[in-house]
Amino acid sequence: MMHEEGALAKIAQVFEQLRPSVLMDGGDIEFVKFEHGIVYVKMHGACVGCPASMYTLQLGFQEALQKQVPEVTQVVSVD
Repeated sequence: MMHEEGALAKIAQVFEQLRPSVLMDGGDIEFVKFEHGIVYVKMHGACVGCPASMYTLQLGFQEALQKQVPEVTQVVSVD
């Protein structure tokens, strides 16, 4: 359990670093949960339905999270 708490803390750090750029574009990203290596997020505002949001998730958040938190295998957007 302690291992997961450490991963959650690192995930929170990555969100703090990357979220301001999403906010500047009129959107937002919310951490939902971390389970079985998958980070579940919810997109808000301008990110909803935006074709670029997939790139933001995979090239931005997923890449950064995988570098910082080896336990993360994927980032998935949920409704």
